[in-house]
Amino acid sequence: MIRVVIADDQALLRGSFRVLVDSEPGLVVVGEAATGVEAVSVAMEQRPDVVLMDVRMPEMDGIEATRRIKDVSRVLVVTMFDLDAYVYDALRAGASGFLLKDTPPADLLAAIRVVAGGEALLAPTVTRRLIEQFARTPGVPRVKGLEGVTEREREVLTLIARGLSNHEIADHLQVGMATVKTHITRLLAKLEARDRAQLVIAAYESGLVSTAG
Repeated sequence: MIRVVIADDQALLRGSFRVLVDSEPGLVVVGEAATGVEAVSVAMEQRPDVVLMDVRMPEMDGIEATRRIKDVSRVLVVTMFDLDAYVYDALRAGASGFLLKDTPPADLLAAIRVVAGGEALLAPTVTRRLIEQFARTPGVPRVKGLEGVTEREREVLTLIARGLSNHEIADHLQVGMATVKTHITRLLAKLEARDRAQLVIAAYESGLVSTAG
């Protein structure tokens, strides 16, 4: 059972998310929070698999809340604005990805499962702009270059940056899931990347994948 906490300052939205998540087999809401401080408290107490995190909340914003709970739960930021500057900070703070609040319900439920499974997820309609802005933002911690990365690993990294899941990468390369996971594990180690989101950033920053097209 995937355990979820919903953090949003709008009671109506929290209620809608709770009904949606609780209606899905295999998912259950174990807590709600209306402020960033509450989000941290509930996450520390419940240790959920995923926290749906709003960015703009009273007392403490979702960025700082994410930073404080990233080692306890995986965070999926759900924001109103696809170019919200806070989203870039959310990834730096340790969020596993983000979606827009107008995301179709089925896609939100799928995203929760993806994030709970250890993968990062970025809203496909804004990934390119997000990474472009992230890469140009002063003070962004950079991952290592691609020195030592094999041609096959570069191919896997390119597919990750284009938003493919592990299963889709395996199908594309016609290899087994275990092989894909091994390549990703090696990429994380070689690039000193925390997670899949940082691998995407590395692909763009290195020029392996272009933001132009």
